[in-house]
Amino acid sequence: MKNLLEINNLYTTFRTYAGKVYALNNVSFNVGTGEAVGVVGESGSGKSVTMLSIMRLLAENGFIESGNIIFDNKNLSDLTDKQMQDLRGNEIGMIFQDPMTSLNPVFTIGNQLVESILKHTKLKRSEAKLRAIELLKLVEYPVPKRD
Repeated sequence: MKNLLEINNLYTTFRTYAGKVYALNNVSFNVGTGEAVGVVGESGSGKSVTMLSIMRLLAENGFIESGNIIFDNKNLSDLTDKQMQDLRGNEIGMIFQDPMTSLNPVFTIGNQLVESILKHTKLKRSEAKLRAIELLKLVEYPVPKRD
């Protein structure tokens, strides 16, 4: 089976007032095409930092010190911020643990879906609205056509 994701010897650190904190030390694993992998561990063991490293969404004080993250034969470390932004949501994604940071309560779910669809596709706004309604129906969201 071909590997879709390869993590090799990943070290992620954070700069703090007390010095460098090593959050990930020599993390390695592969995910094959079509394979589902669960990452489990105690609180503070590095699960979230591992995923944020893969997505290159670390806080400003966090950085990948060494190691390789290969996704679909692309070394994510070699990609520009713009290339990573284009990759996220189209080819690779992350479901965050905290629902309060996932959706903005000031805007409707539909509006937020439309904005995401527009960002990652070439659809027109009217087409994106129809796609958002389809997605809401797919997850059996009540009253998906309401604005």
